[in-house]
Amino acid sequence: MGSSAPPLISARDPEIFVCGDDDCYRKIGGGQSRGMALLNLALFLSPEGMTITIASHEMSHIELHTRIGLIKTVRRDVPQWFDEGVAVLVSDDSRYLRPTSSDRCLVEPDGALPTTRSAWIESAASTSLYAKAACRVSRWIAAHGGSPAVTRLLESIVAGQSFEMAY
Repeated sequence: MGSSAPPLISARDPEIFVCGDDDCYRKIGGGQSRGMALLNLALFLSPEGMTITIASHEMSHIELHTRIGLIKTVRRDVPQWFDEGVAVLVSDDSRYLRPTSSDRCLVEPDGALPTTRSAWIESAASTSLYAKAACRVSRWIAAHGGSPAVTRLLESIVAGQSFEMAY
């Protein structure tokens, strides 16, 4: 692997765990979510999360974390709202996006969005939070040449640029 390759957290594919009941999902720390990613190591799905939408959302997080590497993932060099916005777009989650059109936004992203995972979790009870993040990311992607803009942004972060500068 050359020096321009993104640092990997792990060279292997993530483990996938599917819980058959809510008790199982609670025991692994799932709470009220339908799915969760652990860095790029594992994907956990609740009984309600056994859908392509939820699995692809969580796999998007795993891909992003793999691309930027362990240290930048743990440091949260990519803000949580961007990570979640990309995941909503990748999963094409109709709960938070309009059907395919020039503007997929259901909710305007007014003001700052949570940058840390803990702040996101505290605010996520508001169902519009995912829609706001998806809207902000969708419009940024459209203004920056389409989906390759996300890859370019992540490559810039891997190369040492801050999210704010790359964004």
